[in-house]
Amino acid sequence: MHLNQPRIAPIDPDRASEAQQQLLEGLAARGRPPLNIFLTMAREPDAAQAFLAWGGYVLSERNDLSPRLRELAILRTGYNCGSGYEFAQHTRVGLGAGLSEGEIAAVKRPIADGEWTALEAALLTACDELHTRQFVSDASWAALAELGDKARMDLVFTVGQYTQVSMLLNSFGVQLEDPAALDPDLDHR
Repeated sequence: MHLNQPRIAPIDPDRASEAQQQLLEGLAARGRPPLNIFLTMAREPDAAQAFLAWGGYVLSERNDLSPRLRELAILRTGYNCGSGYEFAQHTRVGLGAGLSEGEIAAVKRPIADGEWTALEAALLTACDELHTRQFVSDASWAALAELGDKARMDLVFTVGQYTQVSMLLNSFGVQLEDPAALDPDLDHR
């Protein structure tokens, strides 16, 4: 976490405008709890709706990355971006997608230090390249060939989406619902 308090406070659902209330009701209907990220984004309901539509694709079965690979990419991106909130939320999601606690811890280390398959190592390398160069190298693209073109596109979409998510979480100062969930390696305050 970069900030001890929000720069942009989450809305109070009891004081929500009609547009904000509709956004929150839509999230509830899709089974999404009123997390601080959504309560903060609800300050701008039109932007939040567009953001959620794209994020919904990235997190859906329409994304050709398996849930495990998707969560590896999201966690590596959250870590690369220094987003304590994102890493904490997707630690929980990653565990549900089949990642172990050890694998989640290994996401924070150099790739060679983990026990990754060749495909997982290539995916993590591509995440790092996208973070540092905004480009997947020819070698990484080739190493990801077994995914096919759509899943490789979805990898770039996923890293791009979660880079944006990390930027807004960090810059807006969105605070964790459970401060104890903050990974100490991501406490930049």
